Amino acid sequence: MESKTPSFETPSFKTLLWERFDAVLRITANRPEALNAQSRVMIFELDEAFRLAAEDPEIRVIIVAGAGKHFSAGHDLGTPEEIEDQKKNPPPPGFAGDLAHLSRLYLETTLRWRDVPKPTIAQVQGYCIMGGLMLAAACDIIVASEDAQFADRSVRWGGAHVQYFSMPWDLGPRKAKEYLFTGDYIDARAAEAAGLVNRVVPRNALEAETLALARKIAANDPFALKLAKASINEMLDAQGQRQSFEGAFKNYMLTIPHRRDLGTFGTDVTAKGAKDRIKKLNKTGG
Repeated sequence: MESKTPSFETPSFKTLLWERFDAVLRITANRPEALNAQSRVMIFELDEAFRLAAEDPEIRVIIVAGAGKHFSAGHDLGTPEEIEDQKKNPPPPGFAGDLAHLSRLYLETTLRWRDVPKPTIAQVQGYCIMGGLMLAAACDIIVASEDAQFADRSVRWGGAHVQYFSMPWDLGPRKAKEYLFTGDYIDARAAEAAGLVNRVVPRNALEAETLALARKIAANDPFALKLAKASINEMLDAQGQRQSFEGAFKNYMLTIPHRRDLGTFGTDVTAKGAKDRIKKLNKTGG
């Protein structure tokens, strides 16, 4: 069993676990009872965890994981905790309010995670869909278990795609269109063949294999790793990646009024609870 590095400054989170393994940090989404659905609280805690990890000179590599059977089934569609939080922290009114709120909560955070100046590895098992796919795709490397499943089911639910839309870059445009238009799941081997996933390993070896890879990377010079990552991200941006993310988010926003008409978006829909909303979404998708 790997020994964890003790820390007297371990941050405390409501929805995350923070574990140190020498120069490797593992951040774990810890809402297994909700399939690690990403509430507003979790998203801002992830943002803070990445910030703290980036500022800690002793951390060289960051693993992002999910507790339980699934990495993440996406954004929180209406658990009791999320409903209560929305009552206390309601989004601003109107379409302009939606734009500011959704950009801050989803696009801006995920872009920051993509640009964390240290190597990041997503450790994925089970469902990795919607917001879960966004989180994994923002990482530099994805190690998946054989039972991992990836999907963006937005079109089936009356939307265009998720807020941080990297699928064409991760899969290529034709495969991205196929999986987006159908809403089908991408299994681990298909994801590996398409280039979304780096490695596929047995489920019982996922944690050990991911940590071993992280340790191997962490053995390198941190300044060199930082600049190597920066060069690749800057090359992608020179090809228009960041601009395409921002443009796709605007198209995502144009679907919001349509989804309100369909009854698949809004605080009133969330208030009915996750099960009711998912039933409505699946009915919309036929």
